[in-house]
Amino acid sequence: MPRETARRGMTGRAVVSLVVLAATVYLLLTTAPRLGLDLRGGTQIVLETKDSPTVTADAQTTDRTLEVLRRRVDALGVAEPMLARSGDNRIIVELPGVRDPREAVEVIGRTAQLSFHPVLATASGDSRVLNDESGQPITLGPAALTGEGVDEALSSVDSQGGGWLVSVDFKGDAGRAWERLTGQAACSPPGDPARRVAIALDDKVISSPQVSPQVACGVGIVGGSTQITGRFSPAEAKDLALLINAGALPTPVEIIEQRTVGPTLGAAAIDASARAAVIGLALTALFLLAVYRLAGLIAVGALVAYAAVSYAALLAVGATLTLPGLAGFVLAIGMAVDATVLVFERAREEHSVKQGGSLPRSVSRGFSGALSAIVDSNVTTLLAAGLLFWLASGPVRGFGVTLSIGVVVALFISLVLTRWLLHLTMRGVVARKPRLSGLTHEGRVRRWVNRRDPGFLGKPRRWLMVAGAVVIAAIAGLFVAGPNLGVEFTGGRVIEYSTSAPADVERVRDAVSEAGFPRAVVQTSGEKGISVRTEPIDEDATERIRTAVAGVAGDATEIRDEQIGPSLGAELRTKAVLALGLAVLAQLIYLAVRFDWRLGVATVAALAQDVLIILGIFAWLGKSMDGVFLAALLTVIGYSVNDSVVVFDRVREVRGQRRKEPFSRVVGTAVLQTLPRTINTGIGVLFVLGALLFLGDGSLADFALALLLGLVAGTVSTVATAGPVAILLDKRWPGAGRPVRKASPARQRDDNGAVV
Repeated sequence: MPRETARRGMTGRAVVSLVVLAATVYLLLTTAPRLGLDLRGGTQIVLETKDSPTVTADAQTTDRTLEVLRRRVDALGVAEPMLARSGDNRIIVELPGVRDPREAVEVIGRTAQLSFHPVLATASGDSRVLNDESGQPITLGPAALTGEGVDEALSSVDSQGGGWLVSVDFKGDAGRAWERLTGQAACSPPGDPARRVAIALDDKVISSPQVSPQVACGVGIVGGSTQITGRFSPAEAKDLALLINAGALPTPVEIIEQRTVGPTLGAAAIDASARAAVIGLALTALFLLAVYRLAGLIAVGALVAYAAVSYAALLAVGATLTLPGLAGFVLAIGMAVDATVLVFERAREEHSVKQGGSLPRSVSRGFSGALSAIVDSNVTTLLAAGLLFWLASGPVRGFGVTLSIGVVVALFISLVLTRWLLHLTMRGVVARKPRLSGLTHEGRVRRWVNRRDPGFLGKPRRWLMVAGAVVIAAIAGLFVAGPNLGVEFTGGRVIEYSTSAPADVERVRDAVSEAGFPRAVVQTSGEKGISVRTEPIDEDATERIRTAVAGVAGDATEIRDEQIGPSLGAELRTKAVLALGLAVLAQLIYLAVRFDWRLGVATVAALAQDVLIILGIFAWLGKSMDGVFLAALLTVIGYSVNDSVVVFDRVREVRGQRRKEPFSRVVGTAVLQTLPRTINTGIGVLFVLGALLFLGDGSLADFALALLLGLVAGTVSTVATAGPVAILLDKRWPGAGRPVRKASPARQRDDNGAVV
């Protein structure tokens, strides 16, 4: 029976909702979050394996290199390190808690090719000249054995020469090779250079001792062990022993990216995101209660459930929470309002059209009418999130994961949990007194809309001229001011300092210039912060910059350090352009298949306008365009398409009802009918983004600014660009927005089993 079928459907939603909520509570109580290095502090290093004369840097070689690096990192004693291969020739190393990465970089990044050579009296065809440990040139013969023959190395105090030494034990045939090498050297008289044996690490002689006079010619040093001396410090001896024990890297490696974040910066980011989430959610809740009353209370409960389920899902999949990921999580809370508002506004329309009617039936019709727009808008957001995960790296990739999970959870909350809660609520007292629901009155926006003439888009070219002027003004910023590309896209180094007091950025810039960096970009960061961006520099240069900053601003504590190689910067820049291009193409293909090619072209024109406007405004403001900005831009594309999808979904519906009406009036009607949803959803997202903008700092605030600009531009471009373009295309090629064939009405029933 239909009613029995509807009842079983609601029972199924109830069971699924309760199971998901129970699993959510369990995960929240038993699972600790996995924080990224930008939140808990530490160092991330990206290494790229390079070809050597004898070895090709392929996936197999990179895997062997990874194992050697893992042994080295384990010997450093870092808690919970993470090493993983990325692609065929890259390795990502995460070292939580390592604030000063210089020692770690020195140890894990060295090739560590250990070799033992005879020292020749005269040069020959296969010899080479290197400086010994004292700086004097010596001639080395071919390597007699390498570090592959070393069994174990230990550091200890040199009781005879002072300082520290490293004892080396050989294994297998290496012990006999050492005997032959020292036996040959012992045949030369004392004082002769040929009586020495050179021990080299990465083509640098670290020790070249003379074979003791007690060693007989042709016999050599027996016992399969030796000592490397050189007046090492304790740290030098320990690191050398570590490198020898870990083994040599099978191929050279190059550090192409390095990020260091202090734990205080991560704690501040978590605190800012948490406060933004709480404040944004509270303001959104108050707004929903004011507009939708009891239904708004249900929406607030659904939002709280959304936040909990999304966070639990991140814990379940073991996702790493990053700074952009946290911002995306906060943003998704605001965007999750969209589906609920769509349903509520459709329910209001149905109740108004039926002039009262059954409230439960109006709610059911609201879900049926909004389903298409909800699915389409979320699919377009998933396309953008998928591109972020595929093409981005590091923290920005985490944003793609967070956004994807947020979209899937939002669909569950709106179509399963919220529908079940409304089914329970819109019975009994609410059914007898429907005004309590908040869904029986039109609302101020809808009353205003009902008095407007839908023919306001009758002259589409005027709208496009205004939109074009705005785009030209924005694009001018890219040529006049120029884009301020972040270090991720240009290569270089960014160091951020926390100072004891607000610093005069001009004085800091002069001090950094006098320290030898006249082209460095010096900017303020927060209330008491300074960031310095330069070309790629070494650790000594960074220390000179820190000293210069401290000389002007007092105490300067390094809280962030990012270094990107020029080759990686060029690659990321290419990927950014590719991501934007693919995002536009993917949206066009989806909309052309789902709706109509004319509406797809109109939507793409609007989102291209949004992207250009944001790029231009950021150029005029001098804001940095980095990986986080790319994440914001792709999110704006998804949001802009969401708005157009909702409008064009209504265009298709209205045109099916008014086939003889001019298309410009059809589009105008669709815009006006969906305006309450647009305004109410926009206000919900606005609260969250405003909280991020004012409570966040640095890239977090810039992220929120880009999204706010996208929110405004996306809403306006749907009316001023997408609608007029669709109208002009329909004049040239009639047929835009023709309704697709839908399911038979007999198969569409409400929650009570009645035909809708």
